[in-house]
Amino acid sequence: MPASASTSPAGSGQNVETPPTGPLLRTDLMSKVYTVDGRPITVLSDISLTVARGEFLAVQGASGSGKTTLLSLLSGLDRPTSGRIYFEETDITHLSEDQLAPLRNAAIGFVFQSFHLVPSLTAIENVMFPAELRRDPSARRRAGDLLASVGLSHRRHNLPYQLSGGEKQRVAICRALINAPKVIFADEPTGNLDSASSEAILQLLLDFHHSVRSTLILVTHSSDIAKRSDRSIRLHDGRIQKAGSHAP
Repeated sequence: MPASASTSPAGSGQNVETPPTGPLLRTDLMSKVYTVDGRPITVLSDISLTVARGEFLAVQGASGSGKTTLLSLLSGLDRPTSGRIYFEETDITHLSEDQLAPLRNAAIGFVFQSFHLVPSLTAIENVMFPAELRRDPSARRRAGDLLASVGLSHRRHNLPYQLSGGEKQRVAICRALINAPKVIFADEPTGNLDSASSEAILQLLLDFHHSVRSTLILVTHSSDIAKRSDRSIRLHDGRIQKAGSHAP
């Protein structure tokens, strides 16, 4: 969503962009209920959460506590059963898929535990894909630059099955970053990796977060990773059980 424009002082004759104010994301009593065999299953219940611009928020909780569902709702991949979701103070709760798709492509990056690379596309083609959807003429050059920045120039023409788990995740991160998103959602991005690869992947996300002050919302089971965040929340039975700040 574009920043609002305001006119500069009289006589300048120029328009300048006014940085957006307020939180990046906000939910108001958001709940998600699925129906399984005719029985309602409440996954999230009355979640009211505010995420600041540039914040690194860690989301913790046991399996089945609603972590992935929370990310899906915040990112517009799913809709709440009740409550509201606001992105830059715009209510996105009931936007159509056609309205949400450009927002997700331009302002949101996704990094998943299972990579979700397109198997028929090479590494550079996977990275380029979101930028090509925006008809960005520099998509290939920028994708190449991103792959070089993570040490994968030599793998640019390889298909996903030819890459290691750590290499696949680096490609997935480059794909998430190519449109310079305002927020990155990372769902257990290191869950399938060894410790050395996990640290490298986490550092890539943190480097981008710090360099452009993007918002980072990361689901993790690791207390060590959560302690490196600005703030963490813990979900239990679909509710926020506790929250804590780790900022110095």
